[in-house]
Amino acid sequence: MPDAMPELEEMLFELGEVASHPRRMLRQYLAAGKKVVGCMPVYTPEELAHAGGMTPMGLWGGQVTPSLAGKYNPVFTCSIMRSCLEYGMSGVYDGLGCVMMPMLCDTFRGMSAGWRAGVKAIPLVPFIHPQNRTDPGAPAFLTEEYRVVRALLEKHMHCEITDEALEKSIEVYNAHSAAMRSFASAANEHLDVITPAIRHHVFKSALFMPKEEHAARVLAIVRELRKRPTHVWKGKKVILTGITAEPEALLNVLAENGVAVTGDDLAQESRQYRTPIPEGGSPMERLPMERLARQWFDRRGCSMAHETRAARGRMLTDMAKETGADGIVVCLMRFCDVEEYDYPMIAAEAEKAGLHCLCLDIDQSTRDNGQSRTKIQSFVEMGM
Repeated sequence: MPDAMPELEEMLFELGEVASHPRRMLRQYLAAGKKVVGCMPVYTPEELAHAGGMTPMGLWGGQVTPSLAGKYNPVFTCSIMRSCLEYGMSGVYDGLGCVMMPMLCDTFRGMSAGWRAGVKAIPLVPFIHPQNRTDPGAPAFLTEEYRVVRALLEKHMHCEITDEALEKSIEVYNAHSAAMRSFASAANEHLDVITPAIRHHVFKSALFMPKEEHAARVLAIVRELRKRPTHVWKGKKVILTGITAEPEALLNVLAENGVAVTGDDLAQESRQYRTPIPEGGSPMERLPMERLARQWFDRRGCSMAHETRAARGRMLTDMAKETGADGIVVCLMRFCDVEEYDYPMIAAEAEKAGLHCLCLDIDQSTRDNGQSRTKIQSFVEMGM
């Protein structure tokens, strides 16, 4: 860590280290005797693991060219899934007690079989989110799925998950989501400090830390930001949407071209924090398992949650207007069907609102960002 670093910059640096070195964090937890559960993206009920005294860690793959995963995943599958399987098969995830995996798309369904065959040392805990969210029986179905998840976690991790502990975990996670929303708001007033990469670090570090600890650090950052005078950003501003905006080099290209991020709809970032776990109305709905399941039915504007496709485009244009953004950058994960379905509607809504829309190709199996660099430069030079 650099010497004599101001308090705010020091806190941001520390979260950047966490975001950049998840394997180091895993080793620390294991050395401390903690039980660690891997959580595949997205909307995995981490609260259940937290309630059992375990440490949930997000599994979002990384920049790697798979050499082992091709045995079970073809090249035309989502690179996050391929890199996660590669890490599992090559030992990077060794030490995890088990892995929770949502069946949110066709790739996940194939991935579950590939994981069982290729990563036998780490048990899989799969579950299904009902895609027909208007069916009256859907909430009861998901609640039962979560009960199965709880039972499997208790079996594999040799722990007990009580309703009382789950209620406390729900409070922790709701408080953390609120902290992340506060950070996103405060960051927009200090775009000179919160660069696209630093903003990403704050969000990504949450995947690898206990939520109560991360929330405390984020709120401390928010307090420090609010002590400073508001900065008037004179460059361009954009909203990011997609699954993830990695690699980080892509975010640095935005900064190099004078572009700030004023909001996002990234599954790895804000998308998972904008919908709190509901309080519940009737006595049955106030039970913690039912509350946890009902969050799925409150989520809107997400490619993983089937609904009217135009809704996401309108949500993004509204977000751009609220934050003063000049355009929308679609970080399109290669071979991600659900994101590809949404792109035409997002572009159409952006055009209707008078906003520029740029589509960047995201692939974790390559480190070459030359094409994206050219696109971003052209995007800015054409007036965005």
